Amino acid sequence: MRTLILPVLSLLFLAACSPDPQSVSNKKSSSQKSSNDSSLSLFTPEPIGREFSGRPWITDLAIVDLDKDGLLDVLICEGKENRVAWVRQSSLGVYEEQVVGDSIQGPAHVEAADIDLDGDLDILVASMGVIFPNNQRIGSVIVLEQTDALTFEKRVLAEGVDRVTDVQAADLDLDGDMDLSIAKFGYDQGEISWMENLGNWEFKDESLLDLSGGIHAPVADFDSDGLPDIAALVSQEWEEIHVFRNQGEGTFDGRSVYGSANEDYGSSGIAIEDLNRDGLPDILYSNGDAFDYAMPGPRPWHGVQWLENRKNGYFKFHRIGELAGAYSPIAVDIDEDGDLDVVAVSGFNFWDRPNSVSMAYFENDGAFRFTMKPLARTPTHLIVVEAADMDQDGKVELVTGSFHAYPPYEKIARLTLWDR
Repeated sequence: MRTLILPVLSLLFLAACSPDPQSVSNKKSSSQKSSNDSSLSLFTPEPIGREFSGRPWITDLAIVDLDKDGLLDVLICEGKENRVAWVRQSSLGVYEEQVVGDSIQGPAHVEAADIDLDGDLDILVASMGVIFPNNQRIGSVIVLEQTDALTFEKRVLAEGVDRVTDVQAADLDLDGDMDLSIAKFGYDQGEISWMENLGNWEFKDESLLDLSGGIHAPVADFDSDGLPDIAALVSQEWEEIHVFRNQGEGTFDGRSVYGSANEDYGSSGIAIEDLNRDGLPDILYSNGDAFDYAMPGPRPWHGVQWLENRKNGYFKFHRIGELAGAYSPIAVDIDEDGDLDVVAVSGFNFWDRPNSVSMAYFENDGAFRFTMKPLARTPTHLIVVEAADMDQDGKVELVTGSFHAYPPYEKIARLTLWDR
């Protein structure tokens, strides 16, 4: 399931905070070394989409068969160009890119969903207004409604709000239409909320948590009661994960299920995955944001975590492993041994060092002991990865997006398909 970028947009000043005792290691970060680099040959990188110049800012991507032709496509947010694009797989292995809809300022998250329940896929977009720090209420929630076959009309569902970083569609009140869960990063102010669908493209915003730094608000039935719940990651000085259990009739009971004592922890994303395949949705959690510093770079506590769902609202914290600048954790059986491994990318690393890792997987030995193995050292500055069988060969491919907002401006890419 999905993650996006977003604390990359946090603050550009120095933070002075104490480290989380659970997370700091005196050992050299495993993202800088590996005794076995054979994993680097597992995938072959291929650029897809349009040719580019300059320094791309891909803030999010989603893999979806938008035109329902049986071939998977890629939707992307271009934070610098202020637009959403559709990279269509027109025939197997052939990709063509086109801009979808009008300009969208600071697009941070994209996903496809049938919002109006008319049988085709619409496109949901979280708009920050501007990607980098701003205290104005310039965020918006946008849907690109598919009105005719692959013709999209821009609808603004909310505007003039704190900068929006995530929007997810689900029938949260079980009344038969699609509601929305929302994360608003803001800056000094922000919010986690849900938007009730009132019909005729009218939505009512209901606040769940009044904290700045919201990054993600994914939906899952965490307590197996048949009601969709909401998880939320908030960064800034909070560095917390909250779960809002659905009580029915549009009411939610929220509580924190994890919080770091390190205010500089660098929360960068969560994804919903059933990592241990026990039928309960777990939370994968990355901390690797490093834009809080005058010179962005990795920190020794960066890495990937697993919050194991132990029922009744309790989640058990597991440290999976270290990865400098960790972003976008997803569960994929990379080694094809029948259990789920964890893939993540690096947005911040010592890029002047040739052995720095930009993408890695944590190999699951079957007993949930994980070993980090590098998948790539170039391109660098990766902040989002998704997985799917793009070429229908029975093997999972990866797609990554690059966010080149700080130097070094080498090993640059935009959108990369990792073929297997």
